[in-house]
Amino acid sequence: MNLEFLTVSLLVVASPGTGAAITIATGLSRGARTAAIAAFGCTLGIVPHMLAAVTGLAALLHASALAFETVKFAGVAYLLYLAWMTWRERGVMTIEADGVERSSWQVIRHAVLVNLLNPKLSMFFLAFLPQFIAKDEAAPTLAMLQLSAIFMAMTFAVFAVYGAFAARMREHVLGSPTAMAWLRRSFAATFVALGAKLALTQR
Repeated sequence: MNLEFLTVSLLVVASPGTGAAITIATGLSRGARTAAIAAFGCTLGIVPHMLAAVTGLAALLHASALAFETVKFAGVAYLLYLAWMTWRERGVMTIEADGVERSSWQVIRHAVLVNLLNPKLSMFFLAFLPQFIAKDEAAPTLAMLQLSAIFMAMTFAVFAVYGAFAARMREHVLGSPTAMAWLRRSFAATFVALGAKLALTQR
């Protein structure tokens, strides 16, 4: 691990994407605690991609056009589903009154699926992490797991900060139905745009 790895990882984690959008939307609609749960779900969604890279499955995904396209369009379909549910006030932007029991499992499930159905994450682990492992590394698999753990920790920390900041804005928008309507539309449009971006990505 070096400064270059930490810098590049931070830039990748902090850049706008589906995970950040999910966490921010959750923070606005349900508060800081649930946003942290969403951040945890996004982090869990990284695990399968990390394991795929370590075991070589990511290379198979990269080599097989059919496998890549299948995962990619499943991710596109899910993002469009999130957009539709958000637009109809049944998705991540559904406002819940204080005291209403929230389903942590539902929040985690949404966050995990968003990252799980993004094949570009597997490509990231396959192409990015090996660059920071020395050729004479005695235990390259262990080194890759360690770097992956650091990347995941950074993902959780950054997303949790995003969610906490969004939660601070919660009180300012909850009292305005107009503001909430525009926020829902904006996040629905964001999910559609992210889905379109994912649909256009190539191996």
